[in-house]
Amino acid sequence: MALEIDLAGRVVLVTGGVRGVGAGISRVFLEAGATVVACARRPADRPVAFGAREIDYLPCDVRDADAVRGLVDAIVARHGRLDHVVNNAGGAPFAPSATASKNFNTKIVELNLMAPLLVSQAAYGVMRDQTDGGSIVMISSVSGHRASPGTAAYGAAKAGMDSLTQSLSVEWAPRVRVNSLIVGMVETELSELHYGDRDGIDAVSETIPLRRMATPEDIGRCAVFLASPLAAYVSGATLLVHGGGERPAFLAASTAEIGAVSTPEKA
Repeated sequence: MALEIDLAGRVVLVTGGVRGVGAGISRVFLEAGATVVACARRPADRPVAFGAREIDYLPCDVRDADAVRGLVDAIVARHGRLDHVVNNAGGAPFAPSATASKNFNTKIVELNLMAPLLVSQAAYGVMRDQTDGGSIVMISSVSGHRASPGTAAYGAAKAGMDSLTQSLSVEWAPRVRVNSLIVGMVETELSELHYGDRDGIDAVSETIPLRRMATPEDIGRCAVFLASPLAAYVSGATLLVHGGGERPAFLAASTAEIGAVSTPEKA
């Protein structure tokens, strides 16, 4: 029998699930048959759908603990359960660390670390009492695992998110599984703001071993896997989704012949 992911009858919350990476995640969960509730501070510019099925949109500022509790209560009242959460909402504009204000850094940490914790806490209160428990997927970033110039607070918050993943996976086992995706560069409708025009996007893509940026659906497929029964024994894990990572800078600077092999006698 072929392996399949069928999430029919399951209810999924995707934070920030109406545009960019979040919209791609929402579409893949819809494709897998799940009921998808996507929250954001404002609705999508165009419907987020797969075929004839669309997301159920609810407004929420995930930095507000009362709003988050209201969101989870509304999901349960409307759909009767909450099986999976994808903590996707996040991001940060470029800001040099030397001049970034305390207020700016606080907001970045609130959105990228505290908000996922608030959403996870509220969801756990529901999942722990369900027969099948539940699962949480954190959308983290390579910025939390290498230098993140211009987005230092964001990188620090994402590193904290991966630490949070490991702690919650132990505290909330066996009822709730918690995992994270460490995401690299993704091409979205806002890519030109980060990488320049089409030529800039293509040039950046060439620095990735797989020679392209991820699509939002690439991230969604990995999130669906971690939420699915195929990952029933996976918890506290971080899955790298970065196309092979980034080529070390020394390779571009080196004058050595690519592919040359050193022997002990020549070294």
